[in-house]
Order: sequence, then C-alpha cells, then structure tokens
Amino acid sequence: MNIERPEVTETARDRFERIHDDIRMRICLLDYAPGERLSEEALAAEFGISRTPLRRVLARLESEGLLQSVHGVGTFVTDVHIEELVQTYQLRLELAELTGRLEPIAPDAALRSEFRMLSARSKALIKAPDPRRFAQINVEFFLCLLRLTANEPLREISRRLYFQTTRIWLKSVFASRIDLRDEVNVFDREIDDILRALEVGDLHSAALIQRAHISMSFQRMMSGSRRPA
Repeated sequence: MNIERPEVTETARDRFERIHDDIRMRICLLDYAPGERLSEEALAAEFGISRTPLRRVLARLESEGLLQSVHGVGTFVTDVHIEELVQTYQLRLELAELTGRLEPIAPDAALRSEFRMLSARSKALIKAPDPRRFAQINVEFFLCLLRLTANEPLREISRRLYFQTTRIWLKSVFASRIDLRDEVNVFDREIDDILRALEVGDLHSAALIQRAHISMSFQRMMSGSRRPA
C-alpha cells in the first residue's frame, strides 16, 4: 500500500538560509575570489528570487565579514590575511574548549555515523589530495562539531569566526605556503582522535583535541605566511 506523503514546501526562511549557506560556501572555497564583485542580477536570476531577498542575504554575509558593500559601486568579496586575524584565532581556541563544557550534547547514532563518513572521506583524500574537496570536508566537519553543544550563542559566535578564517588555509595551500598532503594527514588524525573520544562519551576531550588542532593549524599558517610566495 502506497502512502502519500505531503510535499514539504520550502519557507522563505528556509530559502534565505539555503542561499546564504550556498554563497558563503562559494566564498570559503574561493569560487568567488577575494576582491571579486558579485552581480546581484546574476545571483537573483540563478536562485530564482528578486533582488530584495537577495540583498538581505548579502547584508548578512557583509555583517559576517565575508562581503563589503561599496555605495554606488557594488558588493565585493573581502580579502583575509592571517596577520589581521590573530585575535580571532585566539578566541576560536577558547570557544573550541567551551563546546565541551557548555551544554554538551552526546552525539546520537546519526551524528556518529556522519563523523565516521567524514573519516572515510579524509582517508580517501590521503590517497588523492585535493584542496577544494579537503576544504569542503573541513567545513562539514566543523558544522558537525557545532552540533555537540546546545548553547546557541556559542554556536553562532563559533560559526561566525570559523567562516571568517577558513579561507586563509585554502589561500595558503594555493600559494604553496603549506603542504596539502601534510595537512590532510593531520586532519585525518584529528577526526579519528575526536571520533574515539566521542565513542566513549568524552565530549570534553573531544573539545580539547579540536582546540589543539586549531592551535597547530594556526602556527603552521603563521610559519607559512612568513615564507616568500
């Protein structure tokens, strides 16, 4: 017997979040390069919306530091340099540890499965490193980690700071300032270490592992930024 299921209609809020997340990902993957001017007309046509809701999306991305609007000229993708975001990284270190102490949520079977799939994908990358696919997995991994706390202000601040800094890593890879293969191996160990901590229910250790890896990643990028391009 076939049971008819009602169609799920996308709400205006759902559409806003989807478009926001899509454009944010393109910025973080450098599909939209730093300094690039975004065409409102082209984006509105692509997403099938008018310019008014699109401008709300762009305004939010601007508030998150990913875009800059220049009156009478247009909206441009911002650029980022690690030297300018030292304090941001320092705050990310502290917030990472807090995810294991402020309203921690034990992962359910579905979330543990997602972590295991990310681990499998990272191991595949070891055999064939690809910076764009690695960056995508990194973003997905971070978003999974955010689901380990129910503290919404902590999640929001962590999310904002992460997306402000994540492009620096990809820029460093493309500029050959850090070694992609080494980064993939380090990332794979991070996933496995965190997964082991989660399997035994130790969310605080998982948060400390994340904090340590943010610190090491920051130090590698700082060292790479001092090398000539």
